[in-house]
Amino acid sequence: MFAAAVAVLAGWPLGALASPVGFTNVMVAGNTASRGDAANQLHVVVWYPAAAGTITTPLAIGPPGMPFFSESSAAEEAPMNATSAQMPFVVVSHGTGGTSMDLSWLCAGLAARGYIVASVDHPGDNALEAPTIAGMTVWWLRADDLSRVIDGVLAMPRFGAHIDRARIGAAGFSLGGYTALVLAGARADDTLLESYCARKPATPACSGQAMPAIPGLIAKSQALGAANADYRRAMASNAESHRDPRVKAVFSIAPALGPAIVPNSLATIEIPVALVAGSGDPVLPVLDNAVPDALGIPNATLTLFPAAVGHFTFLTDCAPAGRARFGPICGDAGPARLSVHAATVDLAVTFFDRTLK
Repeated sequence: MFAAAVAVLAGWPLGALASPVGFTNVMVAGNTASRGDAANQLHVVVWYPAAAGTITTPLAIGPPGMPFFSESSAAEEAPMNATSAQMPFVVVSHGTGGTSMDLSWLCAGLAARGYIVASVDHPGDNALEAPTIAGMTVWWLRADDLSRVIDGVLAMPRFGAHIDRARIGAAGFSLGGYTALVLAGARADDTLLESYCARKPATPACSGQAMPAIPGLIAKSQALGAANADYRRAMASNAESHRDPRVKAVFSIAPALGPAIVPNSLATIEIPVALVAGSGDPVLPVLDNAVPDALGIPNATLTLFPAAVGHFTFLTDCAPAGRARFGPICGDAGPARLSVHAATVDLAVTFFDRTLK
């Protein structure tokens, strides 16, 4: 049922890069007011193969001169590789409280191999602004964000003319991994998560460790639901399908909310799905998340890294300032993390090359 486990070694080869990478920041129209964004705009980073000879610099995330995270190289506003034909397009979703740069290693890795990639900051649930109750609880609307990103990037002459609209995929990490599955047709039911948490209250997803941004989030969500009709309607939309038929394949990394997904909805997914996780993930145990997702989706594959690969291994590598500030999130920073990223990029490229034909 599952793909063979991947043996991850320090110094895993990065593979041949087809192109230097360029990136740009853009805004696209969203539908985000219900999650605290009155401007109804989504911030998106678009990654693409840059022109030959483009000079790239290391990507750094955090205060100037003292970044918290740093990995891969790219050039902002670089010219696109003019020799590229129409390219496949992948939209990317970050985890709880993350940012569009959290998976810069994956985005740049795909772009270097001939993909246009767009990563988004999900409103009400990102590290750049205050979280909102709706942003942290109406998880399935993140899939609508990705659909809006597809709309917006395809409409941009700079990128739309270079995208093969028959070859669109989605990827994500943690809650973003769940988000990508929702685009494929998965549906959530928060009562299933409540039942799971009653059985396993100490798991991070239930104890609050996995989403500590709003203390007492469950109680505050219940209170908001009692007082706000718009929020009640948004919560009720979890029973709807948020499938985007333009998305032809999904690559899900350490997906969250496995216990909340309606099993029958997994069985209806018809597009190729590949899942990747660390077999010893202490935050989102694979036996409760990635494994049942893979078992429930027809013909899905699951690649499990060794137990030493944790949940936060899939975040961008930590610079010294990040290691000092973020502690456990950066526990395996350095060669071990970089080797997992290189292997995961290779898995993603192989998967999308095969499925986005």
